[in-house]
Amino acid sequence: MIAPRFVRLFALFAVLLAGRHVAAAEQDEKLQRYLYVVCPGIRDYLEFGGAGILVFDMDEGHRLVKRIATPASQESKPDNIKGVCAHAAGGKLYFTTRSKLYCVDLLSEETLWQTALPGGTDRMSITPDGKWLYVPSFEKDTWNVVDAADGKLITSIETRSGAHNTVVSRDGRRMYLGGLRSPLLFVADTSTHNVVQQVGPFAGAVRPFTTNGAGTRAYVCVNDLLGFEIGDLTSGRKLHRVEVQGFERGPVKRHGCPSHGIGLTPDEREVWVVDAFNTRVHVFDNTVDPPRQGQSIVLREQPGWVTFGLDGTNAYLSTGEVIDVASKRIVAALADEQGRPVHSEKMVEIDFRGASPVAAGDQFGIGRKE
Repeated sequence: MIAPRFVRLFALFAVLLAGRHVAAAEQDEKLQRYLYVVCPGIRDYLEFGGAGILVFDMDEGHRLVKRIATPASQESKPDNIKGVCAHAAGGKLYFTTRSKLYCVDLLSEETLWQTALPGGTDRMSITPDGKWLYVPSFEKDTWNVVDAADGKLITSIETRSGAHNTVVSRDGRRMYLGGLRSPLLFVADTSTHNVVQQVGPFAGAVRPFTTNGAGTRAYVCVNDLLGFEIGDLTSGRKLHRVEVQGFERGPVKRHGCPSHGIGLTPDEREVWVVDAFNTRVHVFDNTVDPPRQGQSIVLREQPGWVTFGLDGTNAYLSTGEVIDVASKRIVAALADEQGRPVHSEKMVEIDFRGASPVAAGDQFGIGRKE
């Protein structure tokens, strides 16, 4: 007869061994990288991919994997998608239209809740801990601070700047608030939800912008500028004005400014800025100060946004082209199940191991060097 103590030890050993096998299996599971593209992401134009969340396999030629329907996409006239963000650990994706904020479960793909906030909704951002969403009103006076768990309004921040674009710092301590009617970039403390700094003034109203990983610089598109300006997030001063050379300005289809879209490569060695009139994206060397203009890449339509994958291999343009950052060559062009070109300014990378989301990128091309 086997002694009870031996049986208990054997059982404990079996449990530990099984746990090691499970952990090893999880570790061996391949990382699956997906690009979540929310449409209609160019105004309310359904010809650029229809409506819904289109999911592309980033490691399989950016082929379309599926389309996720939401209450917003099932409206008789789907509204403009204004912004998208995700929190991997929480398993949630969030997007906005002009009037509502939506929360989608990444596993069930069900819309968990939707809420209408005071003043409408625009391009928001989420803190890295997944706790707070800072949601601009639709080009009005305030940002609404929202509990990301349930969509409840916590407080509002008034800037009277035409609330529009929102970027969170990598450490989550600061939220940068850009309004399209002010030359100032406002900075809020995420622990108090109060504005603690203003950066600028820049030469025109703040349009799309991005920041470096250390939280010391902002790269800002402004009205009437083909190029960008740089602000010091420590002192609050404007440092540089960087104009695109060798290209003329001209009329643009959307947004009303020559450059509406800017991003840093994750290693922060390059700044990419779009040029709508000339249907290009211009690449600047950011290892020198101020950044120096380099290659320009021709696109299939007028661009209004640029962002990057988490590993920095590819750049993603709102016109749907996927560009290899190293070679500056177009390696793919997003298309839907009908073969239509997919264009959107609202896209974010989400990575999975097995069924579990493990990492999420950002709709803005933020720097990740710390």
